[in-house]
This record gives sequence, structure tokens and C-alpha cells, in this order.
Amino acid sequence: MVSIWGTVDPMSTRAEPETDERALDLAYDVLQARCPSRLTLEHVTGRWGTLIMLALYEGPVRFNELRRRVAGVSEKMLSQGLQALERDGFVAREVLSTMPPRVEYRLTDLGLETHRRLKELAVFLESRMPEVEAAQARYEAGGNA
Repeated sequence: MVSIWGTVDPMSTRAEPETDERALDLAYDVLQARCPSRLTLEHVTGRWGTLIMLALYEGPVRFNELRRRVAGVSEKMLSQGLQALERDGFVAREVLSTMPPRVEYRLTDLGLETHRRLKELAVFLESRMPEVEAAQARYEAGGNA
């Protein structure tokens, strides 16, 4: 599958797009309004999605423990984030038959690979925060650069 990045997915079962505009619109291109990758990107890189993915790295975790790890997330937003990430294949939900029943969440293989990339970005941003804060201060002071 051809994307805006010029890569081809050899595992894709979809035929190569034709040259007409309609067919090109069907290729995975996150910059296109109807591309299904847009919603997935939103699930992974949205505020709570990224933090959930980072917090799940340490292994299977129950809902309330995950809520404690992701400081500030509401029960509703955590639940919605987990559902979206599970639907997209990044998170697996397992119901354990104990008394009372327990539910644990963990990253799938796809989730682990995505976590690695998100972690690299998070570490990079954390290391560059002095520059970001200086830019923010200049902007607030009216320097806009």
C-alpha cells in the first residue's frame, strides 16, 4: 500500500491503487480527510491514548492501577481510551476468572512496538523542555519566535 511517505506495505491484501483520483484517495494517507489511519492516529497520539500506552508498558495492569499511573485521567476518559486502543489492536483486555472476576489490560505486539516509538518521542521532548519553555516565554513576551 502506498502512503504519503512513499512506502509500500508488502503485507497489504489490498490491490495497488489505480492512477485515477478516486483510487488514490483510497490509499492510506493520514493527511487525507477520509483516511482510516487518521482516527487511529488520534487514538494513539491523543492526550490520554499516549499516556495509557506509556503506562501499560510495565505489563498487565488492572483498571484502577492504570488510573493511578495516569495521573489526572477520569474513569470515563480512561475507559474510552482503553476501548479505542483495544479496538485498534494496541491493547488486549483479559477477564480473569477469579472471585471476584478481575480484568487486566496489556499491550499487544503492535502496542509494544508503538509504545517504543511513543517512548522515544516522550524522552526526546522531555530532554528538550528547556528550549520549549524558553520559546513559550518569548512568545508570551511578544517575541513570537
